[in-house]
Amino acid sequence: MSTTTLQERIHHALGSIRNARTGEDLVAGEMVRDIATTTDGRVRLTLFLAAEDDATLAREVRHAVEAVPGVRDVRIDVKDPAERPRASSARQAPAAGTGRTLPVMDDRPAAPRPSAPTPVAYPELGRILAVSSGKGGVGKSTVATNLAVALAQGGARVGLMDADIYGPNLPRMMGVHEPPPVIDQKIIPLEAHGVKVISLGNLIERDQPAIWRGPIVMKIIGQFLRDVQWGQLDYFVVDMPPGTGDAQLSLVQSTHVHGAIIVTTPQEVSVGDALRGAKMFQRVGVPVLGIVENMSWFECPHCGKPSALFGSGGGERLAKELDLPLLGQIPLYPRVLEAGDQGQPIVVAEPASSASRALVSVADRVREQLPAAIRR
Repeated sequence: MSTTTLQERIHHALGSIRNARTGEDLVAGEMVRDIATTTDGRVRLTLFLAAEDDATLAREVRHAVEAVPGVRDVRIDVKDPAERPRASSARQAPAAGTGRTLPVMDDRPAAPRPSAPTPVAYPELGRILAVSSGKGGVGKSTVATNLAVALAQGGARVGLMDADIYGPNLPRMMGVHEPPPVIDQKIIPLEAHGVKVISLGNLIERDQPAIWRGPIVMKIIGQFLRDVQWGQLDYFVVDMPPGTGDAQLSLVQSTHVHGAIIVTTPQEVSVGDALRGAKMFQRVGVPVLGIVENMSWFECPHCGKPSALFGSGGGERLAKELDLPLLGQIPLYPRVLEAGDQGQPIVVAEPASSASRALVSVADRVREQLPAAIRR
């Protein structure tokens, strides 16, 4: 089953058309810009056509886009190259096959944008792992905390960073509530269950809302990476907020992320959002290690019979669609919630439970895929 988006298919089709005057394809020559699509297959794009170019290129573009599966209607705005924003001349065209899409804009020329910051390497953090999801309420923080503790139980040196600036829950789930000390202008992370922890929840009052825009979110994430005395780690687990917004972009622009885990629940509404979350990491060059399906079934405490309360198979279907491994299926077990509220991850509170065993298995598979850096 193809996982390419409509924009990617259009991009590929336009990349096969060459301008006889320049010898370049339309994408590499930046003759086609501002590709916009709708969910029902309507497409609008801008074609920059010089007076000396063959006018039949416009017809070729229309025919090529109309032939793309999923396209229902095409509108082409032909403009003089003199109207093209100057910033585009310095921008490198996307390489064919990378799946990167051209920006979606309106009729006005785009204003020049500042260049993205260059990611900084933090070798002392070891392997940086982002735990993310497409939507909230799927148990992403539960997976992140238990994964970090399970890795530490296996002998690794682990740090856990709460990048969910708007809903920092790690202090409660890890049982660390005091503000971290500061020594020589370095924040000293708190420690619990063998894991070093930092969260905005330890720095602000419990009832203080984080009403902040993207630049402040990026600054906080950068400070947690740069100004916390983590020491030498083997794994650095980052609990991301839901979605594909400022925090995700801030992390991948701030440092080199070695892998991402996508958490979903079985129902399709969660799987659809998780798909977009996985695609986001792939688009920015972060390898997705696999899918974790949480709340896969409810295990009756009396008879042990499983009941699929939220449907079944969603995580497996998503993994197959993305050609990724299904790292684990975590049963819905009430003690996971209770222990988390008490600051005791389930791998600590009840290591023999089926939920704990499933989470430890996820940690084992992550360790296999993302071995720790060699210790100094």
